[in-house]
Amino acid sequence: MIRAILLDIDGTLTNDEKQITPRTIEALKAAQDKGVVLVLASGRADVGLHRFADALDMKNHGGVFVAFNGAKSLNYQTGEAYFEQAMTVEQGKRVLEHMKNFEVASCIDYGPYMLTNDAYFTIERDGAPYYIVDYEAHGNGFLVREEADLAAKVDWGINKILNAGEPAYLQEHWQEMYAPFEGELSAMFTAPFYYEFTPLGVDKSRALRETFAALGIDQSEIIAFGDAQNDRTMLEWAGIGAAMGNAVDEVKAVADYVTLSNNEDGIAAALEKLCPELVA
Repeated sequence: MIRAILLDIDGTLTNDEKQITPRTIEALKAAQDKGVVLVLASGRADVGLHRFADALDMKNHGGVFVAFNGAKSLNYQTGEAYFEQAMTVEQGKRVLEHMKNFEVASCIDYGPYMLTNDAYFTIERDGAPYYIVDYEAHGNGFLVREEADLAAKVDWGINKILNAGEPAYLQEHWQEMYAPFEGELSAMFTAPFYYEFTPLGVDKSRALRETFAALGIDQSEIIAFGDAQNDRTMLEWAGIGAAMGNAVDEVKAVADYVTLSNNEDGIAAALEKLCPELVA
């Protein structure tokens, strides 16, 4: 019996217009009405999950956030933290200092702000300039604040350092970016244009193990949906791992089931097929 549904956001819960479609909302609300816990598991900061959770009425159903790729998890209704791990101040400073050697915009959250070394950093998408920092900040409910030297600014433990860049450039240089921190921090692609650092051993599955132990839900009672590299461990860990039709091949290869794409209500379609009693 499924007691919890894990949901990545971008490319999974939302379509390419960053919207949750009515069919998917209806299916997930129906599951909650039957006692199922919804968990939003994302690379986003927890404040960036509120608008999606509110569209699904998660606050009134004890919904859970797993934010920063698993560096933090909490109950949306109560604010109770189930798990949190940040990198040390010294580690954060070293990463930010190292990233000055690369053509990227580094970003960290700071209260209501997203701090960055380049607020106007652009990449090319569909043949036109794309203000990727502005997109990331406002998509997560942050105001953008530019700092000339992020490494000098940081005096707190950071959950995640996001680095935005041209996809081809990141593919060419990610090993150089990660080399000084191998064995000390974790790093991964969360989109072709995002390469992120988190504390060592932090990923969505670790935060989920801690969270569901607190909730008394076994992993065999969980279905997880995802599409990107940072969703792989989550899908492998859950009782049923469902890859979206638009997922990268690496994720499809470890999934128990491949559903339709994020633009075709893949979550609702999978629930209707695999767990029809939840959405009837």
